[in-house]
Amino acid sequence: MKKRFLAVALLLAFAPACDSDRNGGTSASAVPDDPGVSASTASDDPVSSASAVSDDSAVPVLIRLEEIAPKGTYDRPTGLERRFDRPDVLYVVEQAGRIRLLDPSSREATPEAVLDITDRVSDDGNEQGLLGLAFHPSRPGEAYVNYTTKTHTVVSRFAADPSASDRLDPSSEKVILTFRQPRANHNGGQLAFGPDGMLYIATGDGGGAGDPQGNGQDKHSLLGKILRIDVDRTDGELAYSIPGDNPFAGGGGAPEVYAYGLRNPWRFSFDPATGRLWAADVGQDRWEEINLVEKGGNYGWNVREGLDCYKPAEGCPSDGLIPPIHQYGREDGVSVTGGYVYRGSSIPELKGWYVFADYAFGTIWGLRLKGDGTASHRVLAESGLQITSFGAGSDGEIYVCAQDGGIFRIRNG
Repeated sequence: MKKRFLAVALLLAFAPACDSDRNGGTSASAVPDDPGVSASTASDDPVSSASAVSDDSAVPVLIRLEEIAPKGTYDRPTGLERRFDRPDVLYVVEQAGRIRLLDPSSREATPEAVLDITDRVSDDGNEQGLLGLAFHPSRPGEAYVNYTTKTHTVVSRFAADPSASDRLDPSSEKVILTFRQPRANHNGGQLAFGPDGMLYIATGDGGGAGDPQGNGQDKHSLLGKILRIDVDRTDGELAYSIPGDNPFAGGGGAPEVYAYGLRNPWRFSFDPATGRLWAADVGQDRWEEINLVEKGGNYGWNVREGLDCYKPAEGCPSDGLIPPIHQYGREDGVSVTGGYVYRGSSIPELKGWYVFADYAFGTIWGLRLKGDGTASHRVLAESGLQITSFGAGSDGEIYVCAQDGGIFRIRNG
């Protein structure tokens, strides 16, 4: 999914959030201070609805990144998660197929491995590997992971190791959901439990330039979607059940589908204060998107890329398509990495702002909804890092995962 103008060493090793299609692209320039903003209306969905911020007087200050784990500590981290009964530690997901502990209060040269499933994970492609982790909200010894084999996406459950509750037993794997991936790129991979207790899963469109199979708009395909399933119940031969209020639970599409029209949603998160679901969708040739995801929403791909027509190139329909709340173009970056709404206490001015980044440029932004339905955004830092993911601690503070294996905490600049 590299674009021609980024066929350089920076992006050769790993680009989970980058466009790996080998056609298209334009030249890049330095990052300006204030890229354009688009807005959509607030959702009336009970899971994602929230009140927007009413005034824009509190502008966040610049931030700095406090090193928690130095370069090389972790192997290509793709995520950072927590479990409610262990507020003192975090869990770092490594692309090769391991999960390791992170204690922000101390440094370990070789952090303890919680789970090692490298024997069943394929990370041959830049975007393949172990891509997601979520601990059950009421059973912390139960973890759900999202990984790729050479041909499939697999969502599995692992139980705690009987001899050590901090570790997961690799022999306890229970496959919950699996589906074929036509290509090695655009796998999405994030999964998280929502405030409703359901498990949400991000899937890419299956790869290839321009979504050649039309998966994004195909309501019956699991690709190019946010899925939503109930893992606390089973239904017939399924290892899960379909929530009765899913948009296609009664027909008209795959019953697991919650929202569709996405290209490669690389990292999504729920705002713990509002329940609103934020997702970053990696673009094709022109635009990177931030979307507020609502039940049954169609986010346009591959009819549109951002606000522009994609297929057809002109005169595409817009009815029923939800525009991004924010988009940025190639002058500002090439591969969006989704983040979290800041709910910590160390940077009061940043509270309520959604923090995200561009993988290749390393720019970190803050984005906030305003009362009039538009969005404010600010550059918070030029990190110089290839940012693969974010995480949030139990205290609401935000962490940054770098491609080189370093972990950082956002601090007041």
